[in-house]
Amino acid sequence: MGAFGLEYRVVIEAITGEKSSGLREYELSEEEWGIIEELVEVLKVFKHATLFFSRGTPNLASVIPAMDKIDEILTTNSLDDKTFQPCIRAACSLAKKTLNRYYDKTDHSENYRIAMVLHPRFKLDYFRRADWDDEWVQAARTITEDAFNNSYRDRAISGAHTPAVPISSNIPSSAVRPLSSFLKCFVS
Repeated sequence: MGAFGLEYRVVIEAITGEKSSGLREYELSEEEWGIIEELVEVLKVFKHATLFFSRGTPNLASVIPAMDKIDEILTTNSLDDKTFQPCIRAACSLAKKTLNRYYDKTDHSENYRIAMVLHPRFKLDYFRRADWDDEWVQAARTITEDAFNNSYRDRAISGAHTPAVPISSNIPSSAVRPLSSFLKCFVS
């Protein structure tokens, strides 16, 4: 909606600026237009996240890295007094607080950590690079090992295993690294 308003600013100003239209009370000041521009910029992180998680490729292992990236962006924006007005920085702080409430909920499900540990791209290295406490990294490892031991350790392996997809197959990079594409949206 904000991007639409910015795109049609000239028309909106023409309509609200006419006395005869009866819409003068809705005319925006330069400061209000500036706030809309800043808000559109800040909301891009949520647009990219929504589009990413609406695709068919995201998985449980991509939730925590995506939340970490969103948190990083919100933190940066909430502290950036050169780019953003106080109301936008306050909104970013509130959004970060809300995001952290959802992030805390991932602690109540072991599945997120198990998915991260088992994911070939992340494993325990992700937690270390993200500066998680050693105790938390060890807890993620223990949770994963316990889940394996409880569910799979005693199962017999029948027959030779053949990979479903040959290693030499030509899988497009967009299918292999959708999270990378999502995270790159914020770098440009």
